[in-house]
Amino acid sequence: MLYSEFKNKEVINIRDCKCLGKVCDFVFDECNGCICKIIVCEYGKWFYLFKAENELEIHFKDIRQIGPDIILVDINC
Repeated sequence: MLYSEFKNKEVINIRDCKCLGKVCDFVFDECNGCICKIIVCEYGKWFYLFKAENELEIHFKDIRQIGPDIILVDINC
């Protein structure tokens, strides 16, 4: 999967069905080149006019499923 496809997906927390935002970056492990975390931009009312308000780091192990439109995560917010 390309980064351009990954970053357009909505991230949903399965614990409360809350939309957390969209993927805006990754954190890689330098030794093995694997993704350790995804960084999700939490957006507010003016997200598309300005930059994201907050960023949330989600460990890759907390991703439950990657679908065609959304990414389901299981985190305790």
